[in-house]
Amino acid sequence: MLAKILKVKLLKNIKDSASSHLELIGLIACLSLLTGCSSLSGPDYVRPDSPVKTQWSETKPGKGQAIEKDWWKNFGDPYLDGLVAKTIADNIDIKVLAARIGLAEDTISQVNAGRLPVVDAAFGGDFRKRSGGSFGTSYGLATALNWEIDIWGKLKKGVEAQEAEYKATEADWRAGYLTIVSAVASTYFQIRQLDEQINQQQGALEKNQKILSILQALYAEGMLANTTVLQQSAEVNRLNRELLELNRFRKITENTLATLQGIPAGDFSVSPGKLSDLINLVDVPAGLPSDLLDRRPDIVAAEYRVIRAHDFAGQAKLALLPTVSLTGQGGNTSVELTDVLKAWSYGFSPSIDLPFLDPGVHARIDVTKAQAELSKEEYRSTVIKAFEEVENALVNLANHKQQRTELQERLEKLRRVSQQISAQLEEGIVSQLEVFESERSLLAAELALLQNHQQILADTVGLYKALGGGWPKENFADAS
Repeated sequence: MLAKILKVKLLKNIKDSASSHLELIGLIACLSLLTGCSSLSGPDYVRPDSPVKTQWSETKPGKGQAIEKDWWKNFGDPYLDGLVAKTIADNIDIKVLAARIGLAEDTISQVNAGRLPVVDAAFGGDFRKRSGGSFGTSYGLATALNWEIDIWGKLKKGVEAQEAEYKATEADWRAGYLTIVSAVASTYFQIRQLDEQINQQQGALEKNQKILSILQALYAEGMLANTTVLQQSAEVNRLNRELLELNRFRKITENTLATLQGIPAGDFSVSPGKLSDLINLVDVPAGLPSDLLDRRPDIVAAEYRVIRAHDFAGQAKLALLPTVSLTGQGGNTSVELTDVLKAWSYGFSPSIDLPFLDPGVHARIDVTKAQAELSKEEYRSTVIKAFEEVENALVNLANHKQQRTELQERLEKLRRVSQQISAQLEEGIVSQLEVFESERSLLAAELALLQNHQQILADTVGLYKALGGGWPKENFADAS
């Protein structure tokens, strides 16, 4: 009924003068204000239902605690701080994500431009000479205006959807930023572990090479069987091979760190250092599970894409309503260039389109509904996986800290055993082979404790990442 009344009014105004067309525009504006008070695109946005979790299993939420945005500084290593700063400035993947934000922002302007009138102007000339006739010229100037008047807010819904996508792209950047910074910290810790492991392995190799020299001298004097010399030589081979492998793996890991910083692999090196001397073990405030929904970037991005799908679904419903367009033309032609602007003709052509019988419009409603449901399920999937990641990080961290106590006690006992066996060797009570086994066990225990230290640091980084890395809470009320 509303469409019929509006159509009658439009037909009447087509026959009137230009001033009547201004009355038409006023009528449309008033109609827009009246209909703007009610939502024709469906219900307001509501956050999708998702699995509920009240607290973490391995810790209780600390009151008043929050993760700092530059959380990596808690490890107390200036060298790591410099690596992260270089990565943030030069990492190529972060720049790609930032470029996507710029693209999403410009797309908002592009979509918003569809709500504005489009004005075209053209100027041309016609120059002809017929055989036996005079040379003729004519000039023309034409203008046109096209405007789809967004009475129901359909075009505005498209802008809002793109704004939600822009917010989602910002969250993607945060997620990528967090992933890359976490990778830098974990890779750096691994290099420091390898440095210490290489140092210990080098010491063990040098000690065993000295022992081999002594045994070879004893064998040359006929005081020792060749079997003992061969056993010691094989031990030196094993230690040397493991040292080569550690150096190879350090170079590979160093190349990974170079790429993260935007530096070609092979053009970057990390000076040797000890893991246990340079880097602090820190505690991470876990907070409440509900905080994850507003802070963790991948969850934030998933919710903004739910909002975008919700806006597209509303836009599809609004597309069923009548579309009002206004077309205006103006121009003149003249044989004299100076006369082009002296006379002017113009006209207005309002039109109304009734798309509710278009099967394509109804099909788009079904598609956008399905897309909205898909985005909701993807949001729920992101939330449940995030809970798993936090729980796993907490379990790993707690368990490795418990293992550290056991490893420290084991190492202390093996050190005492090694000291006693070395003393017994001097007294001739035990064989050199027993000394080898004791030293091998001691080295393995030292390396296990070192690896545990690196695991705790990696778990801490993983927990920071799983908890969202200290980004502020997102306000979804503005977007929805």
